[in-house]
Amino acid sequence: MSKESASVVCDAGPLIHLSELDCLSLLNDFSDVLVPEQVWQEVVQHQANALDESALDFQTVPVNNSSTASFQSLVKSLSLDYGEQAALSLMELNPDAIFLTDDAAARLAAVSLGYQVHGSIGILIRAIRREQKTKGEVLTILRDIPIRSTLFIRANLLEDIVNQVENGF
Repeated sequence: MSKESASVVCDAGPLIHLSELDCLSLLNDFSDVLVPEQVWQEVVQHQANALDESALDFQTVPVNNSSTASFQSLVKSLSLDYGEQAALSLMELNPDAIFLTDDAAARLAAVSLGYQVHGSIGILIRAIRREQKTKGEVLTILRDIPIRSTLFIRANLLEDIVNQVENGF
């Protein structure tokens, strides 16, 4: 299996949640995994050892947050934190990348800016298609999210996702 040619820009959520689920290595399948320094610091603050795995091929990137009026208006209206701002600013420089976030407001901002967005759940499901994990392995991980991860997902939504995966999407 070869790496996918797509690059990803990471917000803190997927890095933390995939680490909690022992699935952070799924990101190595992307050609580039770009992590703004601000996001890296946020991850280290909340889960210090999440990024310690030597097998991970991440690029930390210094980012100056966008100062355009439209971006600042979006930041203010959606109350985006500093890491989310940095990740979205990095997306401005890499508009063909996929933005990885588990935050609803950051997802909304990214969609409004025209970016492709996925989260931890999407990466897990993608792992089946990319033959990184079996359907059974992913189902086990999905069912374990409430006890192994700080990812907030409504129980009925998680149940719907599990049912979709069980039924082959």
